[in-house]
Amino acid sequence: MNQILTGINDFMYTYILLILLVGAGVFFTVFTKGVQVRLLKDGLKSIMEKKTGNEGEKSVSSFQALMISTASRVGTGNIAGIATAIAAGGPGAVFWMWVMAVVGSASAFIESTLAQIYKVEENGQFRGGPSYYMEKALKKRWLGILFSIALIICFAYGFNGLQSFNMSSALEYYIPNYSQTHVPMIVGIILAVAFAAVIWGGAHRIGVITSFIVPVMAVVYILIGIYTMLTNISSIPHVFGMIFENAFSARSFAGGFAGSAVMIGIKRGLFSNEAGMGSAPNAAASADVDHPVKQGLVQVISVFIDTLLICSTTAIMLLISGVQGESGVLDGIPFVQEAIRTNIGQWGIHFITVSIFAFAFSSLVGNYYYAESNILFIKNSKVLLNIFRITCVVAIFLGAQADFSVVWNIADITMGVMAIINIIAIMLLRKTAIKALKNYEEQKKAGKNPVFKESDIGIKDTVWK
Repeated sequence: MNQILTGINDFMYTYILLILLVGAGVFFTVFTKGVQVRLLKDGLKSIMEKKTGNEGEKSVSSFQALMISTASRVGTGNIAGIATAIAAGGPGAVFWMWVMAVVGSASAFIESTLAQIYKVEENGQFRGGPSYYMEKALKKRWLGILFSIALIICFAYGFNGLQSFNMSSALEYYIPNYSQTHVPMIVGIILAVAFAAVIWGGAHRIGVITSFIVPVMAVVYILIGIYTMLTNISSIPHVFGMIFENAFSARSFAGGFAGSAVMIGIKRGLFSNEAGMGSAPNAAASADVDHPVKQGLVQVISVFIDTLLICSTTAIMLLISGVQGESGVLDGIPFVQEAIRTNIGQWGIHFITVSIFAFAFSSLVGNYYYAESNILFIKNSKVLLNIFRITCVVAIFLGAQADFSVVWNIADITMGVMAIINIIAIMLLRKTAIKALKNYEEQKKAGKNPVFKESDIGIKDTVWK
């Protein structure tokens, strides 16, 4: 079963999704005239804007929405995933990862702007995402339900189980015969209880928790990276030389295109920042802002934080160390631990363990938020929601104790289904997002603080009266 799922996975991501996601990123970059670069300054300003005040205390600010989406994007993949990419594709993979962050962020802008336009309001909170714009704009509720089911399987059970397992297995270094002890069960109970305490607090508590964890963990991680660079300053030109030289060398294309540094870097960039996948718009829609484009630009920043900052920090620490990673021999977390130990000493291994816990726990919360929004889309029922929350807690408890590779392979496939449905939807709705962008820019040129109304772009039946 696992071999069949792996085969489906490889085919879907290498030959279908890669073409769709890269194509969409390039198309939207051209279509928006490089909005992710042109209006980067506006995005940075929008992060700290206060809520409009039209909703209650339960609503989520622009910054909190950014932290929820970044919490989901930034996970153990930013540590282990980058190590695996470099081990398999060489330093050149890092360059192509950067390229895809810039290109893919255009898709992130479009999908998040659409999520804001077609969001709904209930009990002082906003909800939205691909399912909502599929129903409200495309008039295809069945497609939205299909998307929601795929997202719930992927994030609530697959990816959250995986993050739980990664946190638990990070303790193997400290405890002999770890899997044979009761420690994984104890870790599972602690994680499940902590997770339950957050999710039963609602969207506002999720926003508050991620607004604390994400900035702290990101800043500390980046500072360690800067410290590593400063203490090895003479190696920096060589590291960047390796990245750029390998990105265009014959070795980068060795072993067939599918296994090349180019392909590995593109895949790592796309699947780390999730641009175009349809996940982050669920967080983007929750923000209480006065123009949808502002949150679209904020989500561009989230992509950059994930890939250009966090992933690059891991990559540079790995390459500075001089430790040679090798696919299937020394990759993933062991590669990172050995590299950090070489850079800053034995305490670096403990730092990586703490980082894994912080990154992974924030991902648990961010992933859950996406899933909850989609459960409520299918059926807005407190009973169903509480049953769902219990199953999510159980998934985390079980995930800490076993490597459920079949479940995680299914999660990858469902994420592929999500991405295919979402890319088609945002392609069909691109003109609505572009109209909103033009409206935003026209108001900016007139010296106004852009404020959006549905009549501005000729739509109706939204919250933007």
